Amino acid sequence: MARNYELDDTDRKILALLIEDAKTPYTEIARKVHVSGGTVHVRMARLEELGIVQGATLKIDYQKLGFGVRAFLGIYLQKSSVYEGVVKALREIPEVVSIDFTTGAYGIFARLICRDTNHLREVLHGQIQLIDGIERTETLISLEEAFNRPIQLPEIKEDND
Repeated sequence: MARNYELDDTDRKILALLIEDAKTPYTEIARKVHVSGGTVHVRMARLEELGIVQGATLKIDYQKLGFGVRAFLGIYLQKSSVYEGVVKALREIPEVVSIDFTTGAYGIFARLICRDTNHLREVLHGQIQLIDGIERTETLISLEEAFNRPIQLPEIKEDND
């Protein structure tokens, strides 16, 4: 498939419905988009092959599972060349749920989910700060996530020339 694949209105409608609820059956999507179920399957296969769709995830309330502390961690690297090694080591820590390579003060910005502040301290002092290449860290504890949403895909504006 071509890497410069342009999404059309059907693709965008299918994606918008799945962004809203990834568990929506293809048959229901087909009915809402006014295409066949086979068309939805073919379109989704193409979007997956192109890497636009990279799977589906569940939205979990981690607090209800006993993980009540969400934290953000700014990581200062000794030098940028250690980035890949640090990411590899961070990936091995289950409490680290996302990592971004950033500009600005931090080399890496990570998100962690822990049971409580004692658990967070254990992860920070006993694992993260022992990783070769990390100079120091700054921790921000989230008091509340007001919302977390995917971006909405813009509609296609067709030229009527």
